[in-house]
Amino acid sequence: MHKNDNTLISAWDIPLALVLLTRLPLPRLPEKIFARQADSAWAFPVVGMVVGLLACAVGWVSMALGLPALVAAILLTTTLVISTGAMHEDGLADTADGLWGGFARERRLEIMKDSHIGAYGVLTLIFSQLMRIALIAALLTAGAYGAILAACVLSRAFMPVLMSALPNARNSGLSHSVGGPRGATVAVGLALAVSCAVFLMGSGAALPALVAALAVAVLAWVAKAKIGGQTGDILGASQQLAELTFVTAAVAAL
Repeated sequence: MHKNDNTLISAWDIPLALVLLTRLPLPRLPEKIFARQADSAWAFPVVGMVVGLLACAVGWVSMALGLPALVAAILLTTTLVISTGAMHEDGLADTADGLWGGFARERRLEIMKDSHIGAYGVLTLIFSQLMRIALIAALLTAGAYGAILAACVLSRAFMPVLMSALPNARNSGLSHSVGGPRGATVAVGLALAVSCAVFLMGSGAALPALVAALAVAVLAWVAKAKIGGQTGDILGASQQLAELTFVTAAVAAL
C-alpha cells in the first residue's frame, strides 16, 4: 500500500477520505490517488467535521424556525445518514446480525456479507437510532452543538485504530482492499480528533471520549473473539457505537 508513496500526509487525503466515507457530490479523483486509501485514514475525523457541520446547520435552522427539538434531531440525523449513504448504520446492522446470529466464525462472516437484514440488525437499528435522536434532541435543547460535532469527529478516529490493531477477518471486501494504516497515520488522526473535541467542548470532552473509547474496545474484543478480527461492517459499527456512547455521556453531563 506504501510502495509508491511513503508520504504521511497528502493534500489528496481529505478529498479521498470524503469519497470513501460519504456520498457527497465530489469531483472524480485520479485513479492513482486510491492507492493512498489506508494513508488517508488520518483524515477520517475531517470527514466527521464536514458531515457534522452540515447536519448541525440543518439542526440549527430547524431550531431557529421554532420546530420541536425532536423534529430538529430527526432532520439532523437524517442529514448524517444521507450524507454518508447510511454505510455506518448498515455496518452496525450487519455486525449485530453476524456476531449474534451465527455459532461459528465462517457462518458469522457469511451472515455479515449477506445483503439481507435479520432480526438482530433490525432491532439494533431501531433502538440505536431512537436513542441517537433522543440524545441529539437533548443536546439541541441545551444548545450543545459542540458535543454533536465532537461526536461526529471523534467517532471516525477510532476506525483507523481498529484497522491497525485488528487483522482483517476475511481476505476480501473493502476493509481488506484498503489495508491497515501505519501507526503514525492512526496517531495523527487521533490527535486531530482529540484536539477538535477539546476545542469544541473543553475539558467536558474527556469523559465522553473515554466512554466512547471503552465501547469501541469492547466491540474490538468481541469481534476478535467471534470472527478473528475486523471487517468493513465492524468499522462502521464502531463509528455508530462511538458516536452513540459519546453523546450519551455528553447528555448525562449536562
